[in-house]
Amino acid sequence: MSETMKAAIFMEPGRMAVEEVPKARLETDTDAVVRMVRTCVCGSDLWYFRGLSPHERHAQIGHEGIGVVEEVGSAVTSVKPGDFVILPFPYSCGVCPVCKAGFESVCPHGGYFGSNQAEYVRVPETDGTIVKIPGKPEDYDDATLASLLTISDVMSTGYHAAASAEVKSGDTAVVMGDGAVGLCGVLSAKMRGAARIIAMSRHEDRAAVAREFGATDIVAERDQAAIDKVLAMTGGYGADAVLECVGSEQSFDTAMGLVRAGGVIGRVGLPHYATISAEGTFGRNIGVKGGPAPVRHYDLHAGLLDAVLNHEINPGRVFTGEYDLDHIQEAYEDMDARKVIKSLIRF
Repeated sequence: MSETMKAAIFMEPGRMAVEEVPKARLETDTDAVVRMVRTCVCGSDLWYFRGLSPHERHAQIGHEGIGVVEEVGSAVTSVKPGDFVILPFPYSCGVCPVCKAGFESVCPHGGYFGSNQAEYVRVPETDGTIVKIPGKPEDYDDATLASLLTISDVMSTGYHAAASAEVKSGDTAVVMGDGAVGLCGVLSAKMRGAARIIAMSRHEDRAAVAREFGATDIVAERDQAAIDKVLAMTGGYGADAVLECVGSEQSFDTAMGLVRAGGVIGRVGLPHYATISAEGTFGRNIGVKGGPAPVRHYDLHAGLLDAVLNHEINPGRVFTGEYDLDHIQEAYEDMDARKVIKSLIRF
């Protein structure tokens, strides 16, 4: 058996490579090693690729994936070699009060994956992290595999935005961001019963997916013009719920301007230079919630895994480009240039 594997390597902003590196292996008795079947490029990976966030150079990268268990540590009881699994982007112990409350993504004993764009991945805290999929990869078509991949991050994160914004039946919801997370936020708002879903998008390919996922309106304006448009559409009151799926100062300030008094902003965009005004939220009774998505909780306890398996939702539509690992540079470049919404990597 080979002692090396292929892995995507972040060399420097704008440059990716594929290299042979030591194969992932067990390090503790609670670990597993998973052979990857699908992974992808995340919008947050682009912050590194663009040089807007720091990342170690000449290092592995990636945090999403589905695969097959290759090996397990002696203490692992939830899966065995040959099982088909989802790797939520956070790993977690699963037994502490934080995990039991449904917030595995901020488990004090956990962390985040950072090397999933590779042939094999080590999974820490396996029993508290991994989500088992019935059957084996060969039992599913490519579309279902793509949708299963989304519930390792982007679909679960979009759902976290909707849940954090407290979207409920009959609500008017606004979704900031038309990347994969924002589009999954549209789908999640629909799942939770929103009657009107306003997607903020100025890209027709993304707006088309938003409509397919349940958007009733598309708003292309930005900044104050976007606020004015949404206020006009809602009788001057604003939206009941806003899903902030970008993380920029512009996006959050716009969200603050178009949420109604007493409304809630669900914040899942990785913050970049965005600040929350204590006076602005206090004076209008605005709620702001959110953070890294507790993927495992939503997959198992909010029904996302079942919804995908029963073909009730098809979030894999966000993957509009497919690549093999040897073309990782192209996968990043195409996503960065908005040629594709999200890049899927096949093994």
